[in-house]
Amino acid sequence: MPSKTSEYYKKNPKARAKRLEYQRKYNKRKSELKRRAELNQINRERGTYGNGDKKDASHTKRGIVMKPQSLNRGSKSDSAGDRRARGKSNGRKKGR
Repeated sequence: MPSKTSEYYKKNPKARAKRLEYQRKYNKRKSELKRRAELNQINRERGTYGNGDKKDASHTKRGIVMKPQSLNRGSKSDSAGDRRARGKSNGRKKGR
């Protein structure tokens, strides 16, 4: 079953075009190019680059770790950028 996001962009071509334009700009950033190159190099060194073994290098809170590709796609808990976007509370209520 397609995700809600996927369904939304299928029904809203203008929103999809805007999103893709932003992604093109974001992925051209030097920081993103460097990040991808670093992870590709690690995958090559560990023998997981392009061989279909379903393992992938990932930036996490603990540093660069190997994890299944399926879990590395859109991982919210391990991504520093996603944590910053959500704020410092990390989903916990204050006072606990």
